[in-house]
Amino acid sequence: MSARTISDEVMIDRSSAVPLYQQLATQLTDAISDGRLQPGDAIENEIDLAERLTLSRPTVRQAIAELVQQGLLIRRRGIGTTVANRVIHRRAELTSLHEDLVRENRAPTTSVLTHRTVTDQDAAAALGLPPDTPLLHLVRLRFAEASPLAVLQNWLPAALVADPTPSSRDLESVGLYTLLRERGIRPTVARQSIGARVPTVRERRLLELRGNAPVLTMTRSAYAADGTPVEFGSHSYRADQYTIDVLVHER
Repeated sequence: MSARTISDEVMIDRSSAVPLYQQLATQLTDAISDGRLQPGDAIENEIDLAERLTLSRPTVRQAIAELVQQGLLIRRRGIGTTVANRVIHRRAELTSLHEDLVRENRAPTTSVLTHRTVTDQDAAAALGLPPDTPLLHLVRLRFAEASPLAVLQNWLPAALVADPTPSSRDLESVGLYTLLRERGIRPTVARQSIGARVPTVRERRLLELRGNAPVLTMTRSAYAADGTPVEFGSHSYRADQYTIDVLVHER
């Protein structure tokens, strides 16, 4: 099995505050996500990658180890490092619902219900910020193939997304994480809680729920690689149309 020479497409910025290993890990992740690296593709070994990119071998090893931990790459003795299968990819990625629906060809659309700057002590506390921190508060109703699927609430530090602030029109076109990445803001780690509960009156109306149908819930505090708080989300989903997968690693 020949290894893909993906390093020809990797650009390392040594003037950036982002650690070198994180730059490499991010670009390898992007290559897996957009299909340049396919399941089963072999990755160049650490020595070749380090030589081509003029990086130290420990830096390359740390980047590869991060993707192995996320389930994106697999290391096997005698075979080397290969790209894992697609099911693991979708479970391992830190993505938005819009991105997941696009990948499944489910024709997502969005209605922005709230778009304003507020202070919210609970959301600020979830992000480790002072209680009076201005936050951009977004509430969106996400549809899949014209059927309501989720009510998405997000709070983002207003100063982080102020240049420019995503507009309602932007948020109706693409996912929040796509807009953040376009602004150079990349959530890389998150703390999530998943549950289920009885819907509120508003959720029942927006999601067109009947009877005793529950909603799945997810709260998420997301951070950039350097620990900068990016967003706090509180989402509710129709339980009959959405499943949240969790990938568990043995330690």
